[in-house]
Amino acid sequence: QVQLVESGGGSVQAGGSLRLSCVASTSAYTYSSLCMAWFRQAPGTEREGVAHIDSRGRTRYEDSVKGRFTISKDNAKNTLYLQMSSLKPEDTAMYYCAADRRYCSGLAMSYWGQGTQVTVSS
Repeated sequence: QVQLVESGGGSVQAGGSLRLSCVASTSAYTYSSLCMAWFRQAPGTEREGVAHIDSRGRTRYEDSVKGRFTISKDNAKNTLYLQMSSLKPEDTAMYYCAADRRYCSGLAMSYWGQGTQVTVSS
């Protein structure tokens, strides 16, 4: 079992930056083998993948965030990060951290955090 806790959300003006964190409660060995991802969900929309990073450190981004968001993980701290820059009002959403031993994307990932709210004002 892996528990995920996100933090770092908040309110920011367009063009600003935020860094989200997601701490996983599991062994370091397990954490290093997980694929980790960030999703987001705005009111009235479906949850969508934003970025993911696999156990080898390979990353992938949704087109609308490429060049603005950076996903990274610190295996020594069991922590996943999402550095968000040049934020836009359309980035406003609840952001969720997810993890899985096999899948790197999609709603079938096994473990989910409770979410952290990001609000970007124009």
